[in-house]
Amino acid sequence: MKKTKYIFAIITFLMSFGCALFIANSMFGNILFGTRPVSILDKIKEGDMIFQTSESKQCEAIRIATNSKFSHCGIVFIEKGEKYVFEAVQPVKYTPLENWITHGKENHFVVTRVKNASTLLGSETLQKMKNYASGLKNKDYDLYFEWSDDKIYCSELIWKIYKNGAGIELCPLQKLKNFNLKDTRVQAILAERYGNGIPFEENVIAPSNLEQSKIVTTIIDTY
Repeated sequence: MKKTKYIFAIITFLMSFGCALFIANSMFGNILFGTRPVSILDKIKEGDMIFQTSESKQCEAIRIATNSKFSHCGIVFIEKGEKYVFEAVQPVKYTPLENWITHGKENHFVVTRVKNASTLLGSETLQKMKNYASGLKNKDYDLYFEWSDDKIYCSELIWKIYKNGAGIELCPLQKLKNFNLKDTRVQAILAERYGNGIPFEENVIAPSNLEQSKIVTTIIDTY
C-alpha cells in the first residue's frame, strides 16, 4: 500500500512538473531548450526564384548547352500559408517547396531574388503575378522550347510571369543558336527533337540566364 502511494506521488509530481514547463515555455519562450532553430527555408519569400540540377538526358544537354549546373527552376508562391514552387513540368503545377528540393541532385538548390524586391514586389504586384500564373497552370511542358503560350518550359514560365505580371524583364531573350550546341550529347537531343529542322533563330531563355540576371541577388546557395 505504501509503495502504491509513493508511485502515485511520483507520477503526480512528474505530471505537475511537465505542466509547469509547458506553461512557462508558452509564456516566456523555450527557456530550457532554446528557441526553435531558424530553417534556411524561412529566408525564402514569395516571388523568389529557385534553381536545381535535375538528372536526365535532356537536363544534361541543357547544362552543357548553357555552360551551367542548373537545368530546372521555378518561382515561389505562398498558398494558405505554405510555400510552393510553381514549375513547368508535365503539367505546369504547384509543388510543395520541400518536396521540390528533394527532386534535385543531392538536394542542392540556389534561391535568387529581384533587387529591391520589397519595393518592386508589393502585395498587389505579387497578386498580378499569381493571376497571370493561374492562366498557365496545367499547361503541357514544352519539349521543343518554342516561344509560345501553347506549351511552356521552366525558365520561360518564370520570365513570362515577371514580364506579364510585374512588368519586369529579368534578362534579355536569347536565340537557340547562342548556346553551346557543338557537344555530341546536345546534338543528339536536338536531332531527336527537331531532325534537320533545328530552329536556331527561336527565342529562348535558360535557367542560367535567369540565375545570372543583373537585377537579382543570391539569397541561398547550398551547392
